[in-house]
Amino acid sequence: MNYESSIKGRGAQLNIQNRFIELTHEMRNDFLEYCEKEGEVSQCNKTKYIDVYPKTIVNKVSSPDVGMAYSMNPYQGCEHGCIYCYARNSHEFWGYSAGLDFERMILVKKEAPKLLESLLKKKSWKAKTIVMSGNTDCYQPAEKYYEITRECLKVFLKYKHPVGIITKNALILRDLDILKQLAKDNLIAVNISITSLSEKTRRLLEPRTATTIKRLDAVKILSNNNIPVNVMLAPIIPSINSHEILLLAKAVAEAGALNIVHTIVRLNGAIGDIFTDWIKKTLPDKADKVLNQIADCHGGRLNESRFGIRMRGEGQIAKQIHDTMRLAKKKYFKDRAMPKLNDGIHENNKTQQLKLF
Repeated sequence: MNYESSIKGRGAQLNIQNRFIELTHEMRNDFLEYCEKEGEVSQCNKTKYIDVYPKTIVNKVSSPDVGMAYSMNPYQGCEHGCIYCYARNSHEFWGYSAGLDFERMILVKKEAPKLLESLLKKKSWKAKTIVMSGNTDCYQPAEKYYEITRECLKVFLKYKHPVGIITKNALILRDLDILKQLAKDNLIAVNISITSLSEKTRRLLEPRTATTIKRLDAVKILSNNNIPVNVMLAPIIPSINSHEILLLAKAVAEAGALNIVHTIVRLNGAIGDIFTDWIKKTLPDKADKVLNQIADCHGGRLNESRFGIRMRGEGQIAKQIHDTMRLAKKKYFKDRAMPKLNDGIHENNKTQQLKLF
């Protein structure tokens, strides 16, 4: 099966079995043949939005190599459909598949702004940067309709609380008005993920994300408005985008980014089978080479869970990637750095009341 005959607009090409559910669902060939003959659709490819009502919205991050203390996710599941996404595994906790369900069954947390405000008002809460999209993208297509992320940014601005954003969607520019106000008090840092300058590669890896050109434009517009931008060249996938590191670094530096970081792809849990199925269907000629090189970065395995190593990799291929990144930073990002966000003014803005003394 080639890309033209794959499931349009989706990354995953199957719904892999949820490891927490005993019952299995099988798409039989005779059923698919019947649907073909009768002109019927074997499965609905439309995205479904499902309201959920969590009791809290901010999560403490205990992983020592993630680089954030707290995260929040207005949505679970992500319509962007990035085939390599580590967040796919988390969809199994909700009773869905990490495959197509992750892209088509989007859980929406409409109460997120209220839950966030309740937390920021607590006397016991001490300001520390909360990162939106620690798991799934807060500017995925659902945000166009629900505007939960925008409402949360208004809460951060109201209480003068530092916030970070991770996204690969140019929709962030819709909220430029709020971001500029946050930036005046050094309360915002934006991390934009750009994995390739090739639109063909981008469409294969991340079918429903913003184009690379739009993301570079977002970096430029944000930077021109004094909003600090870090670009995540992540993940680097050997023999798919590993040759683009220097070109990507040059492009984002010219757009005004203050820093770049990278991770090496790792295919934990269900993602290994999902990625393997995908690459054998979309890039069959390169599949074995890519899979073997990914495994070479992780001690002969596709998955990697060791803190400090899991996102950096090891071995000769990983070393080549790290060396190229060091060269890119030295060449294009000398004397640039992301600022430390301001966590010192939130305390005086908790109650929203004027103080006498």
